[in-house]
Amino acid sequence: MRLHRLDITAFGPFGASQSVDFDDLSAAGLFLLHGPTGAGKTSVLDAVCYALYGSVPGARQGGGQGMTLRSDHAAPGTRTEVRLELTVAGRRLEITRQPPWERLKLRGKGTTVDKAQTWLREYDATTRAWKDLSRSHQEIGEEVTQLLGMSREQFCQVVLLPQGDFARFLRADAEARGKLLGRLFDTRRFAEVEKRLAERRRATEAQVREGDATLLADAHRMQQAAGDAMELPELAPGEPGLAEAVLEAAAVARADARELLTIADRRLAEAESAQAATGRRLADARELDRLQRRYAEARERAARLAERADAHRAARERMERARKAEAVAPALELRDAADGEHRRAATAEAGARALLPQALADAGAAGLAAAARRAAEELGGLESARRAERRLAELVEERAGLDRQERADEEVRQEAETWLAEWETVRTGLQSRVDSAQEAATRAEQLAVQRDPARRRLAAARQRDRLSDDTEAARQRALAAAEDAVEARAHWLDLKEQRLHGIAAELAANLTDGSPCAVCGATQHPAPARKTTGHVDREAEERALTAYQTADERRAQAERNLGTLREALAAATAEAGDAPTARLAEEAEELETAYTRARATASGLHAAQEELRRAEGEREQRVAAQQQAAVRSASRVAGRDRLEREQAVLEAELTQSRGAAESVAARAAQLERRAALLTDAADTARAAEDTAQRLKDADARLADAAFRAGFDTPADAAAALLDDTAHRELQRRLDAWQSEEAAVRAVLAEAGTADAARRPPADLASAEQAAADADRRLREASSARDAADRCRAELDRLSAHATTSARRLAPLREEHTRVARLASLAAGTSADNERRMRLESYVLAARLEQVAAAATARLLRMSSGRYTLVHSDDRSGRGRSGLGLHVVDAWTGRERDTATLSGGETFFASLALALGLADVVTDEAGGVRLDTLFIDEGFGSLDDQTLDEVLDVLDALRERDRSVGIVSHVADLRRRIHAQLEVVKGRSGSVLRQRGAG
Repeated sequence: MRLHRLDITAFGPFGASQSVDFDDLSAAGLFLLHGPTGAGKTSVLDAVCYALYGSVPGARQGGGQGMTLRSDHAAPGTRTEVRLELTVAGRRLEITRQPPWERLKLRGKGTTVDKAQTWLREYDATTRAWKDLSRSHQEIGEEVTQLLGMSREQFCQVVLLPQGDFARFLRADAEARGKLLGRLFDTRRFAEVEKRLAERRRATEAQVREGDATLLADAHRMQQAAGDAMELPELAPGEPGLAEAVLEAAAVARADARELLTIADRRLAEAESAQAATGRRLADARELDRLQRRYAEARERAARLAERADAHRAARERMERARKAEAVAPALELRDAADGEHRRAATAEAGARALLPQALADAGAAGLAAAARRAAEELGGLESARRAERRLAELVEERAGLDRQERADEEVRQEAETWLAEWETVRTGLQSRVDSAQEAATRAEQLAVQRDPARRRLAAARQRDRLSDDTEAARQRALAAAEDAVEARAHWLDLKEQRLHGIAAELAANLTDGSPCAVCGATQHPAPARKTTGHVDREAEERALTAYQTADERRAQAERNLGTLREALAAATAEAGDAPTARLAEEAEELETAYTRARATASGLHAAQEELRRAEGEREQRVAAQQQAAVRSASRVAGRDRLEREQAVLEAELTQSRGAAESVAARAAQLERRAALLTDAADTARAAEDTAQRLKDADARLADAAFRAGFDTPADAAAALLDDTAHRELQRRLDAWQSEEAAVRAVLAEAGTADAARRPPADLASAEQAAADADRRLREASSARDAADRCRAELDRLSAHATTSARRLAPLREEHTRVARLASLAAGTSADNERRMRLESYVLAARLEQVAAAATARLLRMSSGRYTLVHSDDRSGRGRSGLGLHVVDAWTGRERDTATLSGGETFFASLALALGLADVVTDEAGGVRLDTLFIDEGFGSLDDQTLDEVLDVLDALRERDRSVGIVSHVADLRRRIHAQLEVVKGRSGSVLRQRGAG
């Protein structure tokens, strides 16, 4: 990484714009950054760090997301900006950063905050021009970090060497060194390994404990199943040997459970035999008791049958009389049916006669039939009158229809007359709308012709205003480019002149003894010219020439751009004229508004024409409807006269036919009702006579049937009859008595029952008690056997589960042992780790050993071969070892602590350590070449000889094409280092003054 140029504006103590040409300062290899305290030396380094990473080191960043970086001396309208040009990884880049800026609002009062801005550009050597890469803070930060291979903290330790920090690092304890080295070398992955191992150890330990807890839970369940006879191991989860102890106790419990099961099986067999014997004795006692009770019950039933013998004989006699009465039942039913039919016929006859006139109330069936025939004949004579009445109704409806048509035609005529009376007014209004729309269409066409030129003039005016601002900006850029070109040319000529002044030294560099001089031809060169500090060589002159040519090309391009803009401005001015843009915009808007209104009015032309056409069509329809209504009205006059004549004839005929009735229909209804009543009365009279004769015949047949059945009167036969329910109940009682008699006789005749009755009564209670005792003992034995079997099965199940759990837990326990050993070893707590060194400390110790070796190479030169830095693995006090740092004194041959070094010795030891650390971190970051370094303060503690040696070491860095900037206010360094960057402070802010090597 090589810095080329730094431009800062309104940053830190610098109120105005300041520039630093690192190419000029780096030409000598060693340059000095000096100035009084508080002038802003460190702010220059802060600007470099801010340009690269967007923040400054340590607490100087402040709050407000970088808003505190703004200079208090800056003008209100000047924005803070840092621009850095550098080459890294073979790419020339330019980074520009602007922190957030609180400024006055453009409108109104108060302030607003502009967001931070970042630009990244790269120089393309092919096109010799800069090209934009990104404006994203995140993308630029990632790109810079990837190219440099360092974080901001590493950059501040490696490139901006803070001498005070390394002095503290030199004297620090192991823990403090570990923190710094951890930040620089990013050993977080090794700390993460320690953390992961510890987490894995805790996780496996928790899993082992969980598995052991499961085993203990199984053991407790086995102890409960075994009835607390099982002894549990006195071990906690996670302790060694727990699984073996649980399995051993489970095996003992299983053996005891099998022995108890064998004893329970034997006791169950004995109880089953005893229960079978008592069961047989109980069955014999129950059978004897049953037979004795059966015989006693049969004797009691026989006694009850003897008591009911008389009632049984009476029931049998009643059943015999009922069977005889069943022969008279059909005659009784026939007589009852005839009597009911006669009663209904007599009732119907009385009802029919009640509806007849008094003159016919006592007439016979024949007289009533004759009167009904006469009424029917008179009804037939009214049919012609009915047709006349229906025709009269049709005539009335026709007259009403003609009246409705007349009223409808009258309404049509009146509506047509009303509408036609307003026709001229409507037609005039519609025609006026058509004329107005046609005029608007013509006006819209005229405005359309005027609108396009007005638009073109407005667009040209706006382009004229925009090009005026662009032309002014281009003029300023062309002027700035011309000034840059003049300065570049002057710089090139100055370098060329300096090279010509030192050309003798350049020519002398190619002289060898015995070869002739290119100028004088001499072969002896006693005093060849030497290159002085700040000598300008051919490459410097060519770079200045290239810079001048580039600036001149930019100037020419800027002038070409200015000419193009001026031509465009002239064309736009010619098109728009001198009229202000606001006035042209107002005129164009007025034309657009008038055109829009005219188009809107003209758009109604077609609708107005259509409405006029529809109105004319409607007028024609209404005139035709009015004429047709008049024709229909005239034709209805003749039809109305014809209907009136026909109606008069029909009304005369109907008056004669109706008689006293309101109408022919009413008269017909009277006759129909009278004929129906007479016919009904005749029918009911004939039916009453027929049913009376049938009733008389039924009484005679009933008397004959009762006599033949043996009954004195038909009433006695009716009383002897039984209905179905009574007959079934009486038969059931007779059948039950016979069945009971047979059953009692059969029981008393059984030999076994009679024999049991002669034996002593059975002792059923004693037999049942003995059987109950035997059942209870069998249940107890069975329950004991089931419990023993369940205990054995549960112990087998739990033992199998515990065995499976122990087998599954074995690999996990082995993994836990292995992980715990690794975690303890990585954490430095294991007995195998003799130095109690953590893994991260071990890696940092290797890095510290590399740093010490790299620092020793320079420390030997600075201390004239006296001091050597070595890494120590020894423990300090009760802490852990691995990050010790000692110095070996070659004068005494003793190794001692770095805290015993003097102030000057501490400085150059710290400087050597910082340079060595920079080399190691650079290699660690991917080998990014660091061509520019800064060393901050500490030189005031050195004597002249040591200062010379230190400067020689720093000057030796030029051999690797490096440049070193020393930040110091030591006055002696200003005489020793010619290339200087001075920071001068003042009331209006600090300024930078640069002086090259020449």
